[in-house]
Amino acid sequence: MRLTFMLGEIVGGLRRNVSMAVSVVLVTMISMFLLGLGLLAQRQVDTMKDYWYDRVQVSIFLCVDKSLYPSCADTATTPQQKAAIKAQLDQMKPLVKDVYYESQAQAYARFKEQFRNSPLGDQATERAFADSYRVSLTDPDKFDVIASSFDGAPGVGKVQDQKQLLNKFFTFMNVVSWAAITLAVLMVLCAALLMATTIRQNAFSRRRETGIMRLVGASNLTIQLPFIMETVVASIVGAGLAVGLLWATVQYGVAGYLSKALTDTAFIGTADVVSIAPYVVAGVVLLAVLTSGTTLRRYLRV
Repeated sequence: MRLTFMLGEIVGGLRRNVSMAVSVVLVTMISMFLLGLGLLAQRQVDTMKDYWYDRVQVSIFLCVDKSLYPSCADTATTPQQKAAIKAQLDQMKPLVKDVYYESQAQAYARFKEQFRNSPLGDQATERAFADSYRVSLTDPDKFDVIASSFDGAPGVGKVQDQKQLLNKFFTFMNVVSWAAITLAVLMVLCAALLMATTIRQNAFSRRRETGIMRLVGASNLTIQLPFIMETVVASIVGAGLAVGLLWATVQYGVAGYLSKALTDTAFIGTADVVSIAPYVVAGVVLLAVLTSGTTLRRYLRV
């Protein structure tokens, strides 16, 4: 089989079916872009988990005047109770890595700063906040030890684990990423059907050429390979464009904007795009080969 002959057949086939080839490129690009977004979203969730779980804190909220916590019974935590709680936390090292005291006024000011551009910042009142001890643990999974020691203790209104709040957020992020992957799978199915339709039309339009090649003794591989390679080439171009879009999204959208706007959060980078790119391209090539082979066996009798 001459290489120049095969290349000529591939180029000629792509020229004769430019519109269908472009359709395959676009559908492949969109499906692989969505799939890549889903995979990158899962990587982002894992990255944020590693980042935030290392910084997770347990908040021991104290009682203040007219406190909203039922266990406080409208009485504020006394200085003696605060000292007892602090002493107990000091005795729990090395489980307790660090302890920071935040007053009601400080908590209110911090909330106002964080939500200065939100209606929540204007609606909040200082009464909704309480004094608290922010406790960093050497092992965030040991929250139960702190909870059992301080929940219901004198002067303690509530013990809250930030990890529980973060888990809800990460669960939502996982749902979003899996939704993107599910949509990508549907788009991949559309791409496979479009590839099959393209090959079937190509085989029908070139039935005279394949008949002549069969008469002169051309092998099955010689006849089928140009059809397969045309689909593979269009699919690789689409996958390459998808990888380029993913790289631009991460480079300019994540690294260029989000990482600068949210400096206290860890984000994925272009290295993550590079790491998934081979799998995206290999998956597209495999899809193109399998779809082409299956379609040709049915519609191209040689």
